[in-house]
Amino acid sequence: MENSLRYAVQLKKEKLIHKMIKLGVYKKDNKHLYELTLSDLEEEYQSIENNYLKR
Repeated sequence: MENSLRYAVQLKKEKLIHKMIKLGVYKKDNKHLYELTLSDLEEEYQSIENNYLKR
């Protein structure tokens, strides 16, 4: 069970990272995206998404 949860989190992180890279985002506050937690990635992606919707 623990391994499947870890795998699901890793998969979600990878998907968010790929989406962000497509939008031209590679780092946040001098940290590479792969160094961020899932929560940080979700928060940053939401922020990016909101900024694009405002345009």
